[in-house]
Formats: sequence, structure tokens, C-alpha cells
Amino acid sequence: MSKVQLAISPLTWSNDDMPSLGGEIPLESCLAGMQAAGFQGSEMGVKYPRTTDELKPKLEEYGLVLASGWYSLELCKRSVEEEIEAVQSHLELMRGCGCKAMVAGEVSNTVHGNIEKPLSQRVVLTEEQWKEYGEKLTRFADYLKEQGIKLAFHHHVGTVCESPRDLEMFIKHTGPSVGLTFDTAHVTYGGGDAAEMIRLVGDRIVHFHTKDVRFDVMRDAREKDLPFLKAVLNGVFTVPGDGGLDWDEIFAELKKFDYEGWLVVEAEQDPAVAHPQTYANMAHKNLITYVEKAGL
Repeated sequence: MSKVQLAISPLTWSNDDMPSLGGEIPLESCLAGMQAAGFQGSEMGVKYPRTTDELKPKLEEYGLVLASGWYSLELCKRSVEEEIEAVQSHLELMRGCGCKAMVAGEVSNTVHGNIEKPLSQRVVLTEEQWKEYGEKLTRFADYLKEQGIKLAFHHHVGTVCESPRDLEMFIKHTGPSVGLTFDTAHVTYGGGDAAEMIRLVGDRIVHFHTKDVRFDVMRDAREKDLPFLKAVLNGVFTVPGDGGLDWDEIFAELKKFDYEGWLVVEAEQDPAVAHPQTYANMAHKNLITYVEKAGL
């Protein structure tokens, strides 16, 4: 029995941050494509129904379950109490669909969604600010834990948690209730080595995003200080096995922490350039190979 399950995000078909990319592709096409590629689960996208009564049957129609769904944290600006109030409908949806972890990233002060803002303009927290933020994040995670859901904090290019230093601060200033969504491409784009960072944060990983990086595109984007979305349009990300990352090394490190849970393909590309079904099929085939080799 495999300890990991494979899921895919609808971003392969339709981009939440840039509706111009695949905005016309209906939800049913995304779900049928996921099923055809062999995936067991899906993450949320903007086209998904927001209630359990609508979402669960829709996924079941295509033989899928909900792996998780993104929640936009604003803890840099909100109190923990305000965040708890804000999360209620999303929490209800996650629990109703049987999710074990909630992917969440800090968006109150991010630049990643602004196609005009270069990444050098992102907010960088001081250690004192990390201490304060970490305390709030831990209290929020403690609350979610009481509700039967793990917080799976997502480090992300353009946010307060981008670089290896940010991840070190995250580990230092949050309690064990704060889990991590580890993203292979975001950690690389943020200046880290994916396998090395897994060694550092592995015992906190409760959810795992697999995407590959085209290193030439990433270097060009960093040299030109491009906004995140422009790098995405240039094709900085792709599915596992189609870029420059060493997946055997990555999964060997993950195996050391006895990871159990979802491996999610989340490789946003322009569907007009990267044919969604071709890339979904490639992702599933490659992941199966890597997972079996690593003994996951």
C-alpha cells in the first residue's frame, strides 16, 4: 500500500492568478483530464464549487477526491481572532471533503500576484517580525488542529517566506502544530536547493507540491528582476521530469522523513503553449517512476 497519493492542481489547465490563461476551459474539462491522466485527487481552483454538497459529488463524478485547497492568510495585518473568523467557510469545506491539511500562504503584503511588481520589491521580515508572525501562525494552527485539520503553510516566491533564510526563520519561530506545504520549485526559485531544504524542514512537511524548474528561464527572470507572473508566462515552471531538478535526490530525502500524504502536481504554464493533457499525462507517468524508485 503506497503511503503517498498523487493529485494535480487545475493550474495545468486554468490559472487562478491570470484568468487569461485557460479561463475559457470549463471545470469539467479539467476534471476529466485529471481522471484520464490517472490522478486520485485534485486541489481547489477558482472554478470549483465552494460548498461540500456541490464539490464532493462533482469530484466523485470523475473518480477524484479533494487533496486540499489554498487559503489566503492575512496574519501580517489581521489578528488571530479575525483570521479564525475569516477561515470558517473554507474550513467547513476542507473538513466536509475529508481533507487532512489546509494549504495556506500569506497574501496581505505579497507581490507575486502583481504582474507589474518585480520580485525585489517583496516584503522581507526582520527576525523580530518573524517572531511575532510565527506566534500568530502557531496560534492559528493550534486552532485548526482542534478542528481536525493541519495547517500546511506554503512558502512562495514573492511572499514573506521565499528564501532559505525565511524558511529557517519559519522553523525557528513557529511551533510544531504549523505544518509546511513544501514546494520544490518555489524553494529553488527562492534561492534554495530542494533536497537540502527538505533535510532542514522535513519533519514539518505535511503536504507536497511537485513542480520542475527551467533553470535558464529562472536565471533570466532573476537577472532581469521580473515580476513572478512574467516568469510564469516565460515558462519558468513545468511538470516533474521536464526541467532541471534532481527528482531521485528530492524523493530520497523525503523518504528519510517517512512522508505520508499527497504529492501534488502544481505546475502553472500557459495551456496554449503547454498542452494540458500532454503535461498531465507526463507528470503522472514520471511521478509513478520516481515514487517507486524512492520506495515511497
